[in-house]
Amino acid sequence: MKIAVIGQSLFGQEVYKELKNDGHTIVGVFTIPDKDGKADPLGAEAEKDGVRVFKFPRWRLKGKAIDEVVELYKAVGAELNVLPFCSQFIPMEVMDHPQHGSIIYHPSLLPRHRGASAINWTLIHGDKTGGFTVFWADDGLDTGPILLQKECDVEPDDTVSTIYKRFLFPEGVRGMVEAVRLIAAGKAPRIRQPEEGATYECIQKKDNAKIDWNQSAEAIHNWIRGNDKVPGAWAEVDGKNVTFYGSALVDDGSTAKGQPLEIPGASRPGLVTKNGLLLFGNDGKMLLIKNLQFEDGKMIAAAQYFNADSSTSVELTEEEKNFSEQIRAVWKSILTNVESVEDSTDFFKSGAASMDVVRLVEEVKLRASHLQLQNEDVYMATTFQEFIQMCVRKLRGEDAEELVVDYVEMNINNMTVQMPHQLFIDGEFVDAEGAKTYKSINPTNGQVQRVRVRNVWVCVCVCVCVYTRLADLMEQHQEELATIEAIDSGAVYTLALKTHVGMSIQTFRYFAGWCDKIQVCVCVFVQFQHSKLSFVRQKCLSLVCGIVIPWNYPLMMLAWKTAACLAAGNTLVLKPAQVTPLTALKFAELTARAGFPRGVVNILPGSGSLVGQRLSDHPDVRKLGFTGSTEIGKQIMKSCAISNVKKVSLELGGKSPLIIFSDCDLDKAVRMGMSSVFFNKGENCIAAGRLFVEESLHDTFVQRVVRLRVPSSCVGENKSTAQVRSVCVCVSKEKSALLSFSGFFFEPTVFTDVQDHMYIAVEESFGPVMIISKFKEGDVDGVLRRANATEYGLASGVFTRDLSRALYVSERLQAGTVFINTYNKTDVACPFGGFKQSGFGKDLGQEALNEYLKTKAVTIEY
Repeated sequence: MKIAVIGQSLFGQEVYKELKNDGHTIVGVFTIPDKDGKADPLGAEAEKDGVRVFKFPRWRLKGKAIDEVVELYKAVGAELNVLPFCSQFIPMEVMDHPQHGSIIYHPSLLPRHRGASAINWTLIHGDKTGGFTVFWADDGLDTGPILLQKECDVEPDDTVSTIYKRFLFPEGVRGMVEAVRLIAAGKAPRIRQPEEGATYECIQKKDNAKIDWNQSAEAIHNWIRGNDKVPGAWAEVDGKNVTFYGSALVDDGSTAKGQPLEIPGASRPGLVTKNGLLLFGNDGKMLLIKNLQFEDGKMIAAAQYFNADSSTSVELTEEEKNFSEQIRAVWKSILTNVESVEDSTDFFKSGAASMDVVRLVEEVKLRASHLQLQNEDVYMATTFQEFIQMCVRKLRGEDAEELVVDYVEMNINNMTVQMPHQLFIDGEFVDAEGAKTYKSINPTNGQVQRVRVRNVWVCVCVCVCVYTRLADLMEQHQEELATIEAIDSGAVYTLALKTHVGMSIQTFRYFAGWCDKIQVCVCVFVQFQHSKLSFVRQKCLSLVCGIVIPWNYPLMMLAWKTAACLAAGNTLVLKPAQVTPLTALKFAELTARAGFPRGVVNILPGSGSLVGQRLSDHPDVRKLGFTGSTEIGKQIMKSCAISNVKKVSLELGGKSPLIIFSDCDLDKAVRMGMSSVFFNKGENCIAAGRLFVEESLHDTFVQRVVRLRVPSSCVGENKSTAQVRSVCVCVSKEKSALLSFSGFFFEPTVFTDVQDHMYIAVEESFGPVMIISKFKEGDVDGVLRRANATEYGLASGVFTRDLSRALYVSERLQAGTVFINTYNKTDVACPFGGFKQSGFGKDLGQEALNEYLKTKAVTIEY
């Protein structure tokens, strides 16, 4: 179809581009005049394509259409007008002229919220559902017949910006294109708008955005978020008009400490706390404000209200002065209407808009890539001098925002352990929606801590030096991390210190070396007439990666996946196991202190059915890494396929065979055989799930195992050793009947005479349970068939002095890892992952990077 696009902004630009991609002919673009010498994005895009662009300051004069304007419009010969974002009054002579009329985008579910401030009023009214409408133009205000509607949930802390970016913008662009397709196919409906439920509200401007304090906390919160960022809800504070941004409802802030702030008209004074400004509704409930802006345009963190003017200027070095002049040139290139940029020049008073903020941030990053600047920082430092001071402080590391952590403290293991318990999102610890919590139980004594739970995420990227700092910090805090791991997962402290924490530190040091070594491979092919050059490039996935980890190695599983994910240049949202979230939250604290950019690492404790499922389902998550049970892995794989065919790697269950031949080193075989089962209390994905012992050695092996005591590093008791409980019986499906407990822990147990068909021979035990079967002397192929007769294929092992036999067996064992004359010896440089229903994909080693990269091949003929 021949289409005229009438509108403006990035939204109009995207609709224009998608309509072109869909094969339509854009015969004309009608947008607003240039502002301060800068073209609107829609007009600029069309001009690049050579499409005719018209920039009428107005279409009507004194309520009547301007004839010359209408004639210029008619000359383009449009069959349909598409109005994606239009702030001008378009005459009905133009609306009705094309063969198919005109369609308009409106950001509400009509007939609700007719008018220009529809998104604002959706939030102000506290609507639980929002959305957009594409409707046919008529001579009323947003009253035309409905062509298409799409809806979304409105989250409790949504602002105009978040709901627009999350749904109204991306889905709105797709909705406009879909509407045009329906028109082209002759299938577009015209549904008359009902009058029942119709609302019309005024345009939200600064003068009518004043806060009425005589309302409930929820109503005040809705008013503030409904006006955030434009026009901004305001109130009088200390004789000045102050605008409030970043509102969130608080379930329980009654114990918060801070400095009172009198607010005229409020039911009680506000409270300036370390987390922000706590406000109260007339119902006694509370909300928290993140940022405040004064009449002169300066924005501050609400927590800094009483310290806003306390900072002193820093003296610039010669290098910093050079950087300052580079940024001054950037300001001048953006603020084209000012003659020169002085120290007192105000970015926004000089005509800059939100798009210019984005440009400024990107320009600064080009000149100082390690300076992590956010859009919000520009609003916090509006004059050039303030902006440079802020940048220099950040470059020096002096202006890093203080990390506020609400610790739970515990005196244990001769130290005071500090454990974060809130969510870690966008570089800060925050309460859950509604301050929801769940219980986290210490398995050594049954004591309970409470942890927050929520579902939100954001993203950015990292570099080599930050990795090294993180590893150093983890090393400095290794005793604390090991203690938290012990009280959270029941791990033995010495094992947690050496393996859980030690290998985590090694993993980050290893992958720090890969951060700057993602390479391009080049291949040259010479043929008879032509030569071809191909290069293969690996790139990061560029979007948020989801990671879901289990409870048996809470920190180490985090490190295995997180280190590779970040080294490949991605960002992540990690869900720790619901029962063991504490080391993940402590890790989040250390990433912030190491200097990771905000939003790179996000930690969301909670249940798999809620948080894990949302990560699997979310269309913006492009990779999901999971370690856990095969049953849940199958569900995750299904969800990943349905959502967006996201890349997925799965490390699932195991029933790893360990084959022990009679010519083995018996002392070592017994010692390592016990470790293969009882290491980490048997809570080990690669634990030897079934030992096959050659017939002539079987009885001796069992006797040696029973006589020995299990090392303290293998069991979860406060004793130095524990006796194996020997049970030599045939096992039925009543699989727990013969197991005994000590507190929260299984006692180490051995089952012998186990037959291949028995439940215990087939299913993963995941506890300190040794299962022994015998095999006939010299029957190598027979025992291999039995060892491979499982749907699992994670790990395996063989003990023999015969090297040829060891290699023969290792070649034929169907498992991703094979141990010869050892067990449990994983290395950060060696890839780890399974076959069959033990999953696919690799952790550790160079291969782990491939899980978080995408590969592109480019071929040139010359």
